[in-house]
Amino acid sequence: MRIAHFSDLHVLALEGVPRWRLLTNKRVTGYANLLLRRKRSHPIEVVQALARDLATMGIDHVAVTGDVSNLSLETEFEAVCALLEQDLGMSPDAITLVPGNHDRYTRGSARSLRFETQLERYLKSDLELPAELALGSFPVVKLRGPVAMVGLSTAVPRLPFVAAGVVGKAQLDALSWLLAHEEVKKRTLVLMTHHPIAEPMKGMHAWLEGLRDAAELMERLQGCGRGLALHGHLHRRVLRMIPTRAGELWSVGATSASLVHNASVRMAGYNVYEISDSGKVERVSARVLDPKTETFGEAPVPVVALTERGPR
Repeated sequence: MRIAHFSDLHVLALEGVPRWRLLTNKRVTGYANLLLRRKRSHPIEVVQALARDLATMGIDHVAVTGDVSNLSLETEFEAVCALLEQDLGMSPDAITLVPGNHDRYTRGSARSLRFETQLERYLKSDLELPAELALGSFPVVKLRGPVAMVGLSTAVPRLPFVAAGVVGKAQLDALSWLLAHEEVKKRTLVLMTHHPIAEPMKGMHAWLEGLRDAAELMERLQGCGRGLALHGHLHRRVLRMIPTRAGELWSVGATSASLVHNASVRMAGYNVYEISDSGKVERVSARVLDPKTETFGEAPVPVVALTERGPR
């Protein structure tokens, strides 16, 4: 089985959006960031080229770990749907999505469940949670061959300049129930979150950018003997080995799918995971944009110790 993983598309679509919507609440700082630099470094044409390359790679399932939008606008989610349908061209059953902090950019977008409503077709779960644990679209579970794709939402609206995430007790309890389910237990776990579950952030950096209940999440994962924990958020490729009481999880980050950057670990691309019929992760690699030829080629994913930040 081949799983492709991309993240942090940061699709921008302002056509028809009244200017006042860009100049209120947290979007003021986001819009200023776009005007200064982000609009130039995250062109949608790069994501479209990535999707077309991915479509030629014999991929069985696609994991998208959040920040598909820039300002959580309706027009942006519409553009994301068009990209997945037209450029990627895969069935919604073959795609699993989770939101990032940019997809819950404002309290209004969170209250209206804009991400869930506009991307509903990609969020249909194969397992129904008990009534006392059901709390919306997440966790989402897709059972595919030797793997169980389990997506959690770490995205919550924050004040300007704060991008921290949280899973929350309700999702953690639901995750524990899922991990004990026979259909999940007999498969290799592929956990999806936007924020990394293991990243050596400290102090104010951790408070501003990190996953605030990462320790609680890791405690729920201690019974996992093997699996992948996929994330985005950092805008760089990285692989960390996380020991558990039962074995080891591989935490793998994908860079931004749209980022044009001088550093190779940050340049736009996507990861590819090859998994045997028995559920063993046999290979981790990346496809990375060459901006000169506008094509994608294979590259390694750097392996970094848990205590190190790694190449930047």
